Formats: sequence, C-alpha cells, structure tokens
Amino acid sequence: MSLSITNTTKGKLPRLPFAKMTEAVLGKEYECSLVIVSPKKSRELNLAYREKDNSTNILSFPLSDDEGEIFIDLAKARTEAPLFDRSYTNFVGFLFIHGLLHLKGLDHGTKMENAEKKIRAMFKI
Repeated sequence: MSLSITNTTKGKLPRLPFAKMTEAVLGKEYECSLVIVSPKKSRELNLAYREKDNSTNILSFPLSDDEGEIFIDLAKARTEAPLFDRSYTNFVGFLFIHGLLHLKGLDHGTKMENAEKKIRAMFKI
C-alpha cells in the first residue's frame, strides 16, 4: 500500500491516520494519492468531471482496480464541518473515508453508510 499526500495550498492538513485508513479500506496493494486543493481548483475539477460549477469538499477518481486519487478542499471542509455538527478534523477524516469507499467502488446508499460507520468506529472518527 502506498499513500502519497500533496498539499497544493498553504493550509495545514489535520493530524489523521490517512495511511492506516487507506490500508483498512483499500488493502495493502492499493496506490492512493491524496491531493489538497484550493476552492478554485476544486471548482475546476468539479466542472470538468461532474459538470457542476461550484467547489466541492471531496472528489475521488479511481484510475484502475488498484490505483486512485482523492482531492480534498480543506477550506470547504472547514466551512461545512459545523453544518454536520462535526469538528474540522473529524469532518476531514469522514470525507477521506467517504472518498476511499468510492475508490473501492461503493456508491451512496446503505451499504456505503454501514461501511463508513465501521471504518469511523475503527479510527474513532
């Protein structure tokens, strides 16, 4: 398992066990890239790939069966965390787990929600 993290912003990444979460969800053979992006870049990606002209907190892109990328907009996550009654760090952890499950092939629904609860409990998020 390999996790690379690239921060393209000046913001600090919350202290979370990103590599351990990645391995717990995707296994040891998966190559994952986490990129921290600005609201502007988030909006550009969302428009290009989802045809939605607004920034978003997270985007996940599976590249193959064992490789994928996750983009997180920390500024958007910081703004949205209180709306979900979560701390900033907790919300970023939740978003990352959510993105990992998308890379695993899960879509929104009960199965994904149950998997999120299991992983969140494992890491106390």
